Amino acid sequence: MSAWTSRIFSQLSSKEFRSYLCSTHFWGPVANWGIPLAAIADMKKDPEMISGKMTFALCLYSALFMRFALVVVPRNLLLFSCHLTNETAQLVQAYRFLDYHYLSGKKPEQEQLKIKSE
Repeated sequence: MSAWTSRIFSQLSSKEFRSYLCSTHFWGPVANWGIPLAAIADMKKDPEMISGKMTFALCLYSALFMRFALVVVPRNLLLFSCHLTNETAQLVQAYRFLDYHYLSGKKPEQEQLKIKSE
């Protein structure tokens, strides 16, 4: 156990690891994690609040950056995992949006109120 622990500490204290921690390959994805975390938190909220245009834009954005993360040298797997998580969360949000507005057969409350007032 001691050899394993000292090996980990030596890797964590290496110049390469410190260089990685000070690079945009690390801090860019860390900053981006706010987007998928917000989308995951929003999954419990009312689907009426979901913006279809923004959800589509974020799906496109994450798809493009997943590709970028694999093409850039060296590969940025932290960025890839961030955008894969965001793509999944946004697709869930897109399904909730489509289900609420188009698939469920129920009309949103605003449309029901409009129909009742006519």
